[in-house]
Amino acid sequence: MKKNVTFADIAEYTGFSKTTISRYFNNPDSVTIENQEKIANALEVLGYKENKLARVMANGKTEIVGIIIPDLYMHYYSDILDHIISTYETYGYKFIVFAGNDDADTERRYINELLAYKTEGLIILSHTLSSKELSEYNIPIVTIEREDEYVCSVNTDNYTGGMQAADVLAKSGCDVLIHANSDFPESIPAYGRIVGFSEFCESNNFEHRIMIKDFGGNFEENLENIKKIFEEIEETYPEKKIGIFMPNDTHANILLNIIVKKYGTLPEKYKIIGFDNSPVSKEAVIPITTVGQQVDKIAEETMNLLLMQINERKKRRPKPLEAPVHKVLTPVLVRRETTN
Repeated sequence: MKKNVTFADIAEYTGFSKTTISRYFNNPDSVTIENQEKIANALEVLGYKENKLARVMANGKTEIVGIIIPDLYMHYYSDILDHIISTYETYGYKFIVFAGNDDADTERRYINELLAYKTEGLIILSHTLSSKELSEYNIPIVTIEREDEYVCSVNTDNYTGGMQAADVLAKSGCDVLIHANSDFPESIPAYGRIVGFSEFCESNNFEHRIMIKDFGGNFEENLENIKKIFEEIEETYPEKKIGIFMPNDTHANILLNIIVKKYGTLPEKYKIIGFDNSPVSKEAVIPITTVGQQVDKIAEETMNLLLMQINERKKRRPKPLEAPVHKVLTPVLVRRETTN
C-alpha cells in the first residue's frame, strides 16, 4: 500500500526545508517563482495528494462560502443557485446553502453556524436581515437583488427592465398595460421595475395600472392570489387588449396556466411578460417573453466581488473597502410567444 506523501518527503526530494514547503502551501507568494515550480514538479513526481483538513487546520482557510436564499420554490433562486455552485470549476470554492424561509432568527442561527465552520464569505439573496445587521458580522458579503446599503452587491438594472417590459407590451398593440407586483420598500432593487414601467407608460401616454398585491409564499397561495388578479382584470377590462407584466417568471407561468385553462389557449386580447429568464419561461406551455437577468454574469460578478474581499483579508496589511461596491448589470429582453 502506497504511503501518503508528507512535507518531509517533499523537503527531502527538493532539498528545501519543511518550513519552505509549508510556506508554499499556506503563503505561496513568499516563495520565489523558481522554487514554486520546483516544488510543484516534486508534487507531481511524488504523487502528492493534498490533505484538505490538515490545510484548514494549518491556515484556517476553508475555501467554503455560505449562501442564504429565501426558498427553492421560486425558479429564479434555484437558477441563480445552480450558476453560483457551477463557479467551483473556476474559483475552487465550495458552498453550504441554507433556505431562510423569511425567518430572521433562523437566518441568524444559520449565519452563526456558517461562521463556526470558518466560512470565508457569504452570499445573501434573502431579504430578511438588514444590510446593516449583515455588515456587523465582519465577514466578506455580497448580496443579490436585495437591500444593500451597507454591504457589497450585484443587481440587475430593474428600472431599465421595467421600461423594456412596458415597451414590448406597447408594441404588441395593447390598450392597457398592467404591472402586478408585491408591496416592498424603495430600497429593494425590484422596486425599480415598478418605477421604470410607470414612467414609460406616463411619458408615452399609455393607459396603465400598477396592481400591488400579496402573492403569498407558496404555490397554493400564489395560484389563489393570481386567480384574483386575473378575475379583476377580466371584470374591469372586458373589451380591451391587455398587456400584463408579472414580477417574475414563476408568477407569469401561473397566470398563463390560469388563462389557458379558461380559454384553451392564450387569447389575442392578452399579452404576458415575466422577469428573470428562468428556465420555466422557456419551458412553459406557451414560451413566455421575459426580461432576462444575466444569471451567468451575476454569478461570476458575485464571486469576483466576494473573492476580492476575501483575498484582501489574507494580506499582511489588509485595506478595508472605503464603501460597499455595487455592481449593476443590464437586463436582456427575451422575446417569445406570449407577446407575438
